[in-house]
Amino acid sequence: MTPAARPDVPRHFATFLAFDFGAKRTGVAVGNRLLGTATPQATIRAEATEARLSAAAERVKQWQPDALVVGVPFHPDGASHDNTARARRFGRQLAARVKLPVYEVDERYSTTEALAGGAADADAAAACIILEQFLRSLSDV
Repeated sequence: MTPAARPDVPRHFATFLAFDFGAKRTGVAVGNRLLGTATPQATIRAEATEARLSAAAERVKQWQPDALVVGVPFHPDGASHDNTARARRFGRQLAARVKLPVYEVDERYSTTEALAGGAADADAAAACIILEQFLRSLSDV
């Protein structure tokens, strides 16, 4: 599936930090527009909302990206579900905390793809897949 072009992302945004939100684990990846690749980072292991947001904000402070990318899950038919709302809420809360724009990416099957690829950390690998999909959408603009 080719992602839709993203004209809403300013061309000067070069570095992105991506999150594969999960209730127990949130995968993290960093990447840049020039190379179009992502590198996995240590997965955030936190179930409490505040602990997850604090850990994510620390990653933002560490990497100082231009913007954030959050994977948003949907059912195979495109319908929303409980985790769709949770991931979107995480993105909104993180954006408010770190004062950076957040771009959403449909992350259906990212964890399945990561596991099929033999990832040792499926959450971080899924974050890479999400970010690389996002970065590919920028090259179409």
